[in-house]
Amino acid sequence: MDFETVIGLEVHTQLKTASKIFCGCTTAFGNPPNTNTCPVCLGMPGVLPVLNRQVVDFAIRLGLATNCEIRRQNEFARKNYFYPDLPKGYQISQFDKPICERGWIEIEVDGKVKRIGITRIHMEEDAGKLVHADHEPKSYVDLNRTGTPLLEIVSEPDLRSPEEAAAYLKKLHAIVRYLDISDGNMQEGSFRCDANISLRPRGESKFGTRTELKNMNSFRNVQRALEYEERRQRDLLLDGEEVVQETLLWDPNKNATSSMRSKEEAHDYRYFPDPDLIPVVIGEEWIERERGALPELPAQRRQRFIDALGLPAEDAEVITATRELADYFEAALAGYGNAKKLANWIMTELMRELKGEDGVDLGKCPVSPENLAALLAMIDKGTISGKIAKAVFEEMMVSGKAPAVVVEEKGLVQMSDEGELVAMVQEIIAANPDQTAQYRDGKTKLMGFFVGQLMKKTQGKANPQLANELFGKELDK
Repeated sequence: MDFETVIGLEVHTQLKTASKIFCGCTTAFGNPPNTNTCPVCLGMPGVLPVLNRQVVDFAIRLGLATNCEIRRQNEFARKNYFYPDLPKGYQISQFDKPICERGWIEIEVDGKVKRIGITRIHMEEDAGKLVHADHEPKSYVDLNRTGTPLLEIVSEPDLRSPEEAAAYLKKLHAIVRYLDISDGNMQEGSFRCDANISLRPRGESKFGTRTELKNMNSFRNVQRALEYEERRQRDLLLDGEEVVQETLLWDPNKNATSSMRSKEEAHDYRYFPDPDLIPVVIGEEWIERERGALPELPAQRRQRFIDALGLPAEDAEVITATRELADYFEAALAGYGNAKKLANWIMTELMRELKGEDGVDLGKCPVSPENLAALLAMIDKGTISGKIAKAVFEEMMVSGKAPAVVVEEKGLVQMSDEGELVAMVQEIIAANPDQTAQYRDGKTKLMGFFVGQLMKKTQGKANPQLANELFGKELDK
């Protein structure tokens, strides 16, 4: 039987506000446990929450960037459940009246563009964190994160493969980073995902029984977990067994899922409007003010690079994948005008050196955009060859030094003195009579052999274009 995979994603992104959503406590990461707290976020009796206006600003911006409708009056609700890191016994979230609804973003997989619907974006507070002891049967509660502002982005079940899910996540991650509303740090939990997946016979309209994969914080793990769960559910269905609706945890070390609990539904949370918070009323002026604050988004920047710089669409897609990479490219372009050659170097040499599990980490790059531009300019001037430039770049990645400094220290200036090279060319021809005779008999592909011998003799410093010209003259005599 042929099955169709149906995937929907719930993404939580932590906002870059200085304080929490309902109190003045700092949102700084890495402070000692239980120090970023106050009576409000600790859920003490008698305290009242006060909404952080910047959270609403950021929610409107994300809604506009993802083509959502902005609800003019939205409400906060209490989501009731009991867990050790939830001090109030409920989470302040939004339920039937979220701030953003009915949006979409486009993804591209295997050359095909697809529109993925966004059901809703809503504001809520984060819970705390449990720290499990390694060698003791106990867990510790850290409430620093409690009350940190989140936006939850819920997609329509429009994704049909783990590859599409990863592409959607990357696109959404790029948007929140371009908007600068979240640092998107997946290792610190600032951008994490719950994934719902089910299978149904192809052509069937009714959804199958779904499972939910919780709190995954890397693109690679999301894709791997969904691929595993897709195989597991298919095997169950082919064996005539039923898929149990449950919440699962992904273990990246075992490459397998494990059951966490039975899957909750909305009624399990007993939502009701929060009596301590009045509805948020958003006027047209507020929306237009946030629309004016929108930066150039990934799709717009990509198109500009194609139209104004002549980059191929594939190159522009890679370069604009993250705001940091696109900013680096444009900063380097200010000092070096060949956009295509610059893009090639970034996509090959730079990205190879900085490639991590979830993309390129430019925060660890010791080579400034200005120094990369200077390196490429040295190639164009003939100061160094392309081969030498790669060796210089490797040294720059280690030391962070300017290319001119590396070239001088290593004595890597390209040899372009014709008189100096002619003697070496003649010597190489004399030392290889068989290859010389074959070349003169019409086997001109041997030119590569002769140039290679010269490069070996000069340790790669000979100007390759001049080398070809000199061998051509001498061999044609």
